[in-house]
Amino acid sequence: MLAALGANLGIAVTKLIAFAITGSASMLAESVHSLADSGNQALLLLGRSRAQRAQTEEHPFGFGRERYFYAFVVAVVLFTVGAVFSAYEGIHKIMHPEHISSPVVAFVVLVIAMGLESFSLRTAVHETNEVRGRSSWFAFIRRAKAPELPAILLEDIAALTGLIFATAGVALTVITGDGVWDGAGSLAIGVLLGCVAAVLAVEMKSLLIGESASADTERAIVAALEAGPEVQCVIHLRTLHMGPESLLVAAKIAISGADSAALVATGIDAAERRVRQAVPIAEMIYLEPDIYRESRADATDPAIRAAVRRPRQTPRTPRTP
Repeated sequence: MLAALGANLGIAVTKLIAFAITGSASMLAESVHSLADSGNQALLLLGRSRAQRAQTEEHPFGFGRERYFYAFVVAVVLFTVGAVFSAYEGIHKIMHPEHISSPVVAFVVLVIAMGLESFSLRTAVHETNEVRGRSSWFAFIRRAKAPELPAILLEDIAALTGLIFATAGVALTVITGDGVWDGAGSLAIGVLLGCVAAVLAVEMKSLLIGESASADTERAIVAALEAGPEVQCVIHLRTLHMGPESLLVAAKIAISGADSAALVATGIDAAERRVRQAVPIAEMIYLEPDIYRESRADATDPAIRAAVRRPRQTPRTPRTP
């Protein structure tokens, strides 16, 4: 991410120089876009650093969600700095078109920027493929718990698409001699950034509010809990991501009414160890023992019902500590 930050700053400075020479609105929009991307990557790095702080009395569950907060700020910055400014500049140039000076400079800078952004996008795609598994791209962006990869992936796609819009705007302005096309290119960049910012904001808002673990993870937790003889079944389960690598697990488990308190406590400790072995990010586990009753409303929780087995039918011999 540090390399990408340095590259974006270099691209932004180059685009600003090209804008100063050509006066192109599309080049100015792309300059602001690159500056916004640089700021966004700095914010993501800051969020990752602050999320590693140890828990405190005021924040007993740690600071893992700071990564979600700073990713949400990225969406706000992308919209306010990138989208709004580019759209404003585009509308202004459409209403007051201007001639582009030295268009060759603009084309050279755009081609170089396309090459650099293509390399950056290729890297982001490669890293994403390593973690998304069989999920579609849409599902990965929608379900990812770590905010950095989806944010960088969307930013790189927007950056490369924005360069195409800028190139088209400058080319059409040179061909037709009408500066309106340059403004249209800047406006298109603004709309593009606004759409990306909206997608990021929606996804980061969901993570900030609190998302459960994936269905596969919840099934693994249920299987781990029910793998021992001390747990008859899981009555209900709740999970919550406190950060990308930190999961809170709360479950009500059915136990035998004949077990003593000491035996129940020992069984709960064993169940927690199994869960942590199956799902290492389950850092906080709270298990509540109860007696299973078929008529309980919460015993048919649809979130895990497919994974929950009925209580064992074989009677267990009461044990004494």
